[in-house]
Amino acid sequence: MGGLARTLWEKRRSVLRIKGITRRWMLNILGVVFLVLLAVILTLSFVTQNYVYNGILQVMDSSSQELLNIFSGYRSADPEDFVTSAREYVENFSNKQNMELMVINTAGEIVVTSTGFSPDNTQPKPDYDAAMQDADGYGTWTGRLSTGEKVMAVTQLMRDADGNYMGAIRYIVSLTAADMHIIMIVLVLVLLGVSVMLIISLSSLFFIRSILSPVKQISATAKKIAHGDFNARIEHTRQDEVGELCDTINDMAVELGAAEQIKNDFISSVSHELRTPLTAIKGWAETMQSGEIDRQTFDRGMGVIIRESERLSGIVEELLDFSRMQSGRMSLMMDRMDILAELGEAVYMFSERAASEHKFLLYEEPSMLSPVLGDVNRLRQVFVNIIDNALKYTEEGGTVNVSAKEADGFIHVIIADSGSGIPSEHLPNVKKKFYKANQTIRGSGIGLALANEIMELHAGNLEIESEEGVGTAVTITIPTIKQRETPDPDGGPAAQTDPAPEERNHENHG
Repeated sequence: MGGLARTLWEKRRSVLRIKGITRRWMLNILGVVFLVLLAVILTLSFVTQNYVYNGILQVMDSSSQELLNIFSGYRSADPEDFVTSAREYVENFSNKQNMELMVINTAGEIVVTSTGFSPDNTQPKPDYDAAMQDADGYGTWTGRLSTGEKVMAVTQLMRDADGNYMGAIRYIVSLTAADMHIIMIVLVLVLLGVSVMLIISLSSLFFIRSILSPVKQISATAKKIAHGDFNARIEHTRQDEVGELCDTINDMAVELGAAEQIKNDFISSVSHELRTPLTAIKGWAETMQSGEIDRQTFDRGMGVIIRESERLSGIVEELLDFSRMQSGRMSLMMDRMDILAELGEAVYMFSERAASEHKFLLYEEPSMLSPVLGDVNRLRQVFVNIIDNALKYTEEGGTVNVSAKEADGFIHVIIADSGSGIPSEHLPNVKKKFYKANQTIRGSGIGLALANEIMELHAGNLEIESEEGVGTAVTITIPTIKQRETPDPDGGPAAQTDPAPEERNHENHG
């Protein structure tokens, strides 16, 4: 008994623990179903009662019509003769088992009943009163006798051929059996309603649990992912919306894991990039502080400190630019400019480095290019980043070709190298922030992302084509001023037109 009580208590506690989605679902669904079933049961009960009562009333009406036919040619003016004739009708009435007949005289007193018992004139007769008021001498009543029994009564007044009132015949039927029949029907309807509620409850619980089980698993896995376990995965067998959600979260975990790895690689790369110049600066500063060096060594050390400081400043500036790009605060000082001059200057900046690294930097300078609308410093920054990358990934003895051309209102700058190339699986991601296809090469992994953002702000683009072991070609495209000002065929601004310089500047300071 103790174990049974404990089991029942656990089940009760389990029911009490139903909450959240299950509780809301059960309350909403079962509440609506209960109200619908209650309305249906009440309606059917009312319809059933009316149907049964109307059936009884029709039988009584049929009997009263039969009585009218029997006495339709009655000529006697003596009420006593009517009572005698009515008594004979009552005695020969074939449906005595189902209804009681009463003969009422002109004084309104019951003088004969089909039961054989003495008439009880203390019982209410609203149907008789209604018949006395009715032009056709007909009245009905449904109610309870003084004994508490529910009955239905019909009274039909009888008149002779001359219209003289001779008395009345009253039909009365007990509704006890009919009410029991109606109650049985209502009980069957209630039982069906309870069965429907039970079936819906069980199916709802099964349906909700089929959803909540994977949802709980999703929640548990999401918590693991939130705490840094990006290897957590959700196993599912259903190919439905819940299955799609599981796949989405699994894909999210993969992406977060990759992003976490990229972030860690970025931090490592930036730390290395910052540590290298700082180490050189610190080393030469300590050497110079010792005072035991000649002028040549001193000058050499100062040169290293200056170069490494500039390199350090460049890294910090790149990080600041990236921060501005992320927050949408990157500013552009747009003006009419000669892109050819800036490209030539960028190539010249790397000429000495290319020679010192035994690499060939070739520049095919065109005779002239149309002016563009752009930020001089930002576009030079794009050229510098791309040429720097090309030299970094080009082996000793390799070649970096820089060329430019104009076609269809756009300037195309192509920087191609004969370096190691980018594997095809890495190529779609190289313009993403922090992404580095080769972790052994120095760099923060934000140069291409920054260059791509700058070109998009100039209404241009940056395309990369590469083949592993062959080399990489980066095409920088920017519209000319004339292209920006050319209207489109519909009469509006040119398709490539970007906001006005001052608007662009305002947007990025927003």
